[in-house]
Amino acid sequence: MTPPIDRRAFLRGLAAGGAVAATGTLGVRALLGEPEPWDGGAFPTPGSARVAVLPASRYDRPLESTVLDGLVAIGANLAGKSVLLKPNLVEYDPGTAINTDPRLVAATVVALRRAGAASVVVGEGPGHRRDVQDVITRSGLLDALDEVNAPFVDLNADAVRRVPLRSRYTVLGELWLPETMLGAEVVISMPKMKTHHWAGVTLSLKNLFGCLPGRVYGWPKNVLHWAGIEGCILDIAGAVRPRYAIVDGIVGMEGNGPISGEPVRAGVLVFGDDPVATDVVAASLMGVDPGSVAYLVEAGRYLGQAERERIIDAGEDPAAFVRRFAPPPGAGAATASA
Repeated sequence: MTPPIDRRAFLRGLAAGGAVAATGTLGVRALLGEPEPWDGGAFPTPGSARVAVLPASRYDRPLESTVLDGLVAIGANLAGKSVLLKPNLVEYDPGTAINTDPRLVAATVVALRRAGAASVVVGEGPGHRRDVQDVITRSGLLDALDEVNAPFVDLNADAVRRVPLRSRYTVLGELWLPETMLGAEVVISMPKMKTHHWAGVTLSLKNLFGCLPGRVYGWPKNVLHWAGIEGCILDIAGAVRPRYAIVDGIVGMEGNGPISGEPVRAGVLVFGDDPVATDVVAASLMGVDPGSVAYLVEAGRYLGQAERERIIDAGEDPAAFVRRFAPPPGAGAATASA
């Protein structure tokens, strides 16, 4: 059953979104008068993190071993666990690189099984297309998953459960989350490496927007946009709490991302046992200073590790794989120092 959206909460979300736009930062915190807008007991102080950057130049070569190497490098504990793998699937355009590549998704399913996962489900709730079957068919994801006998769950249509928020970067107060996701022991965020015309970069944290059902939050997840994108990234990540991240940077997107940018060959996969740390490293690989990404800086205060000296490089030297992405038009994204 689709839960109703409280009209007052909806209007408060509009006001919060306006405040964020007006301040250009996480203005909702000041509105709520909270010095620390998260529950200390729910978020332990971030410790050190492991991130592995591995070279991968093509999708048409076997990727299972590379993915397994990345999982081993970050010490992923998957034995006997039920896993929800959450790729980025927005819409299908054969001329660009919007989505996590289906061949990589299928290879990751196989690698997760080899790592001991008891079950692997691929789930996504695309924000732009209501006909999810059309998107997964035309994108090639359905065929790729059929080849490895992996189920796909449309998170837009899944049964939902109310989950109170343990952080307060928006005035939403609660989220309606898919039962399939809540029932998984391990959630892995698997984004495409892309720029974003509003958020700067869209990586494993922003990718979690697709966990929220469109039948509750609209298309393209309008309620979340009205409540403020940066604040929603933080609140959603704090509710979903993905355990690992795998960033598809074999071919990413630069410029006017996350939909209308240009493909760019970055030639990497990025694995992490901490999504915040993973995004810090991935942003640096894109030539973006992580300190210029407001939500990423804030996430490093409570959600994960953002201090570079406390992120262990468990793979190749990331400096060897920096490929400066063109920023979104007018964004003026800060670049990392050489």
